[in-house]
Amino acid sequence: MGAKRTKRKTRLSGRAGRTNGFPLLAPAPCGELFFLYSGMIRFKALLEKFDAKGEKTGWTYVAVPEKIAQQLKPGNKRSFRVKGKIDEHPIKAVAMVPMGEGNFIIAVNAIMRKAIRKIHGAKVIMELEEDKATLKISEDLSTCLKDDPGALKYFNALPQSHRNWYSNWVKSAKTDMTRSKRIATVIRGCTQQLNFREMLKQYREERLF
Repeated sequence: MGAKRTKRKTRLSGRAGRTNGFPLLAPAPCGELFFLYSGMIRFKALLEKFDAKGEKTGWTYVAVPEKIAQQLKPGNKRSFRVKGKIDEHPIKAVAMVPMGEGNFIIAVNAIMRKAIRKIHGAKVIMELEEDKATLKISEDLSTCLKDDPGALKYFNALPQSHRNWYSNWVKSAKTDMTRSKRIATVIRGCTQQLNFREMLKQYREERLF
């Protein structure tokens, strides 16, 4: 028999305790507890929902305070992706959206809410680490961009995280018709040099008519 393997447990601050075999750490700004376990941040959070918040209106989300975000990616205040779990539902390539002063949010979409059977107002357990995997841009979107040099040039000049927003929006379409409409909207938005928020606003306004 070889030597028993030990798991490293790191105490950050605050009064120590244990839950489900994990060491509890300092109270997070959101009022719950979080801890670091083998490179993974685990914390309790509240599902919240925006009322009027521009392009985020109606979003259900989890707030990730600066103190926790800095454990995921120290020194960073820009959008990045994470993977892990929300309750017992696995997630990957999920965007951490900056909200200023080092704070972030994670949008909890309908698929996630259905999987965990919770809506805003409920508490969840988040288990996260940075997702460093490279995302592939939608093949359909890439093919159509090649047919419009101006749109392609603008798209390629965007930060990788912004290109992922456009691509994920196209990939999330549930029907071929919706996917085609979104691709056309992205191409036109890039031709007009609109940012993602401006493009979404234009898309939504057109759907009203």
